[in-house]
Amino acid sequence: MARNTTVQADPNAPAVTELLARFVANHASKGWSEAVDREAHRTFANWVGCAIGPSRHETLQAALAAVMELSPAPQAAILGRCEKVDIANAAMLNGISSHTFDYDDTHLKTIIHPAGPVASAALALAQHLDISGRELIDALVLGIEVSCRVGNAIYPDHYDRGWHITGSTGMLGAAAACSRLLKLDAARTQMALGLAASQPIGLREQFGTMTKPFHPGGAAKAGLMSALMARHGFTSSRRALEAPRGLLQVFSDKTDWNEITGRLGETWEIAENTYKPFACGIVIHPSIDGCIQLRDKHQLKAGDIEKVTIRVHSLVLELTGKKTPKTGLEAKFSVYHSCAVGLLYGRAGEHEYSDEVVNRPEVTALRARVFAIVDDSIAEASVDIGMRTMDGRDLHIFIEHAVGSIEKPLSEAQLEAKFMDQSEPILGREKAGRAWSLSRGIAQSNKLGEFIAAATS
Repeated sequence: MARNTTVQADPNAPAVTELLARFVANHASKGWSEAVDREAHRTFANWVGCAIGPSRHETLQAALAAVMELSPAPQAAILGRCEKVDIANAAMLNGISSHTFDYDDTHLKTIIHPAGPVASAALALAQHLDISGRELIDALVLGIEVSCRVGNAIYPDHYDRGWHITGSTGMLGAAAACSRLLKLDAARTQMALGLAASQPIGLREQFGTMTKPFHPGGAAKAGLMSALMARHGFTSSRRALEAPRGLLQVFSDKTDWNEITGRLGETWEIAENTYKPFACGIVIHPSIDGCIQLRDKHQLKAGDIEKVTIRVHSLVLELTGKKTPKTGLEAKFSVYHSCAVGLLYGRAGEHEYSDEVVNRPEVTALRARVFAIVDDSIAEASVDIGMRTMDGRDLHIFIEHAVGSIEKPLSEAQLEAKFMDQSEPILGREKAGRAWSLSRGIAQSNKLGEFIAAATS
């Protein structure tokens, strides 16, 4: 049978690979507002805490053991640990660690977790190059801009096909950030982006396993290596993103080029970044927020609750519909477990997603009394919760925007508390506090050694 090899290409596709490369290579240092720079520092500090917290988790332990079999050169640190490895594997390991608790930053427009691939690659290379914190923050902002603008152009079609968009755009952001740190010109940055475009990583089938946090780690490593190879003359297509058989048109039937080209260098995607108050999939957050508010307002105990009914958008159950999770990693994708721990404990941090808590009898019993109904008239970021109590009361709450959203962002104090909650058990209180302070002011550091000393153990 003859194959149909005709590609329905967009004849008006702009040269976005070249455009983004010139943008990354030539944009001025700190060429954005103080508000954007502040958000970049919040993004970096949040990422550091999210990387330190899981640094003893079995996911990171297994990945590190594999890396050590390669006898890596001690070039860069793994946050929260004492070991050093080569820069490519440091990028991968910090990327894995930062996503293991599913507690990292979220660009809500695309559900990309942008810092994981970009900051992991940039910090590893920055240590090797021995450069300033200002250069690191510049690279972070520019790299996140690339990955999120590409994400904007193809979301939601690309995500609906089953790609984990954090990994499948993150290698571009990582390549952009590392190209900036290496001071590559626009032509070589274009080659780095082209090479990265041939290394997408991440399938949603892996959610609930150790492979999900591998996605940002693998993307970080791929992006860093792409920039290094381009530095030494490795070539790629100059149209790797926009060509008919390039990344975007292969990835998605939706290719909104204006999402990449429109007001480039004027508006900044990092300004739209958010930080999770709960250690689980972002679409569960409204349900947890609502359950905690009902619990606190009515002083509810588990025995007071007869039934909880949540009305949610279909995407919530598609992503987090695991009714009977057995492990903490699975529970991060269970809206039922998340509602139960919110009601029982008034929080949903990493401890509430431990294997032990997931299998507690009081948790499994309450989880069984949580029911979900699909209602696509409700936005993905909202939830309608009804509760029947044992004494016959009918309670209700509607959450339009959860805590941690753009509309209700975490305060500086909340972000610091989250950082300390993750980092203090690993580093101790004094070092964790120092790591927080240095993270929040990283652009003022001429060298990164003091920060690395505070953020490792």
